[in-house]
Amino acid sequence: MKNKALDILMGLSVGDALGVPVEFQSRYSLSLKPVTSMAGNGIHSQPAGTWSDDSSLAFCLAESLCKGYDLKDIGKLFLKWKNEAYWTAHEEVFDIGIATSCALEALKLSNNPYTSGGRAEEDNGNGSLMRILPIIFLVKDLPIEKRFQIIKDVSGITHAHTRSVLGCFIYVEYALILMKGEEKYKALSMVQETVNQFLNANAIASEKEMGLYNRILQNDTIPYDCSPIDSYFEAEIFSSGYVVHTLEASIWCFLKTSNYAESVLKAVNLGKDTDTTGCVTGGLAGLYYGYENIPEDWKNVIAKRKEIEELADRLNKKHHP
Repeated sequence: MKNKALDILMGLSVGDALGVPVEFQSRYSLSLKPVTSMAGNGIHSQPAGTWSDDSSLAFCLAESLCKGYDLKDIGKLFLKWKNEAYWTAHEEVFDIGIATSCALEALKLSNNPYTSGGRAEEDNGNGSLMRILPIIFLVKDLPIEKRFQIIKDVSGITHAHTRSVLGCFIYVEYALILMKGEEKYKALSMVQETVNQFLNANAIASEKEMGLYNRILQNDTIPYDCSPIDSYFEAEIFSSGYVVHTLEASIWCFLKTSNYAESVLKAVNLGKDTDTTGCVTGGLAGLYYGYENIPEDWKNVIAKRKEIEELADRLNKKHHP
C-alpha cells in the first residue's frame, strides 16, 4: 500500500527547507536571484536541508497521532518542541511565530489546549495552517461535522479564531479529496461544493469570514463577485504570513504547476513567508505527485531524513492497518 504519510511529511518538510534561507526576502529580489535548489546559510544561518517550526510542529502532531487522538498530548509535544527543541532539525528552535509563542505560554500555565489559542482578529497568522496536514489520517473516514470539530480543536491549540480554523478546514478538505486520487482541479471544485454546503447549513462562520475565502471557494454555482483562484495573476497573489494569503498562494502555486519541484519553487519565489508557503504547498504537492516525484538531491540533504521516514511509517501503519 502506498505510504501517503511519507508523501506528505517529506513534501512539506522539503518545501519548508527550500524557503528557510530566503525567508522575508521580497518577491522582487527573488526574481533577480530565484531559488532553484536546496541551499544553506541565508537569513537563519542554517545548513542546507534545514526545516523550520512549520515542519517541527507538523511532526509533533504526526507523532501524537501515531498513538491515537489526544489534544493534551498534541499540546504537550508542542511545548516540548518550544522548550526542549524536540523535533527540530538541529536541536535548536530558530523560528517561532508570535501567536504560537503566546499560545504555548498560555498552554504551559493552564494545561488546557481548548483555551490556549488566540481568538482575536490579529491572531490569524498561518501558524496552525502550516502544521495541520497530518490530521487527514485521523479524520479521513469521519463525517464532515466531526472532521470540522477536530480540525477546530487542533488549530485552536495556537490559533482559535474562526478565520484560522476555516483556513485549516478548507486545506484539509482539499487534501482529503486529493488523497482519494481526484485530479487537482476537479478536487477543488468538489471541495468548493462540500465546504460551502457545510458552512451554509451549519452557520459556523459569519458572511464576512466566509467571504474572505471567496477566491478559493468560488465556483460556477455561487454568485460571488470574484474569479476562481487559478485565474489570478502572480501580482494578485500575496505571500505574507496571513492565513488567507498563505492558503491562496499555496493552492495557486499547486494549480499553476505540473510537478512537485515546480510547485514548491513557485511558492518559495513568491517571497516573504517563504518557508511556510513552501511548506503548505509542499504538503499538497507531495500528496498529489508522491514521494518519488520529490527530487532525490533535495531529499538527500533534508535534515533527519531517516527519522522523518520512520515517523511516516509509524503514522501510516497506525491509520492504514
